[in-house]
Amino acid sequence: MSLRVVVEAYQQLVAEGYLTSRAGGYTRVAIGPETAAPPARPAPARAPRIDFCPCKADGSRFPRAAWLRSIRRVLTEASAEDFGYVSGRGAPALHDALAGYLNRVRGTSANARDIVICNGYAHGIALVIQMLVKSGATRLAVEDPCADDDAVPVARAAGLEVVGVPVDEDGVRVDALDRIDADALILTPSHQWPTGAVLAPARRAAALRWAEERDALIVEDDYDAEYRYDRAPIGAIQGLAPDRVIYAGTASKTLAPGLRLGWLVAPGQLIAGIAEAKTLADRGSPVLDQLAFADFLSHGEFDRHLRRMRPLYRRRRDALLTALRERLPDLEPAGIAAGLHLVAYLPDDVAEPAVVEATSTPWPK
Repeated sequence: MSLRVVVEAYQQLVAEGYLTSRAGGYTRVAIGPETAAPPARPAPARAPRIDFCPCKADGSRFPRAAWLRSIRRVLTEASAEDFGYVSGRGAPALHDALAGYLNRVRGTSANARDIVICNGYAHGIALVIQMLVKSGATRLAVEDPCADDDAVPVARAAGLEVVGVPVDEDGVRVDALDRIDADALILTPSHQWPTGAVLAPARRAAALRWAEERDALIVEDDYDAEYRYDRAPIGAIQGLAPDRVIYAGTASKTLAPGLRLGWLVAPGQLIAGIAEAKTLADRGSPVLDQLAFADFLSHGEFDRHLRRMRPLYRRRRDALLTALRERLPDLEPAGIAAGLHLVAYLPDDVAEPAVVEATSTPWPK
């Protein structure tokens, strides 16, 4: 038998998995499937000494005991039908609980039949954009500056033209809005992102007139209005014109973003289209979480959680403001009366890139 035939036979057995062979090693009978060596793990990023991310609630304060009580009640009391497929709108029990809460606390004019449950604000605004495009919309107006990581890329990907409306210390500028012809306008009127401005009453009325005159919609992103410190509660503009406003809320800032719980309160004629988009997207949000949140709301646990968290976040805000006054007195903080973030304007003689580079320098060990 020639050497070439032997080599080819060995290669065939290796290819079929009966033998294993490594360069510079022995050829052996294969005992099990070969596993590739795991890739080297990158060095873990060093955690910041202080996390200034404004995008999430404090997970260490999640009301675990109260949430567990709600879960237990749901598992005990829910019917077999409750664990079947839900409609695109979500669980009816959560519709009822949310309508009561929003009307009482946020001044909305919400009807349980006009609520769609979604997986957070990003999912909700994607459903709204999908419904707008299907109805023939071509242009979306947003605040400038705004949180452009949710609505803007989705709108552009869907083929909508996105136009910005300037914002000042009283919210969106209605003089600029009057010059814009759009099918919908996204607002954060209770605590503008990121400036923290509150939309003045006259501007709220003007924005609603703009929507009425152009047969347009306003999407109200009410992302953190439950946290207020130095001012009285400001109601949602949805309560002023429920036929022109889609109200978007979320539990991400109040409980935890990982819950992926959000809701839309929309004019009745739009509910079917939004619910259809929701059904096509994912067949409905997890029903157990919806029922647990409904129970959490109905038993007053959400109100108690907010009462505990407001003074905590206020103390943290006050500590930040004190540190700014003492260490960076030239910075001008704004948007401090409510919410989970504030902004600080740099002096005219300080360049933003230099500040970013300085704050990106690793802390010494």
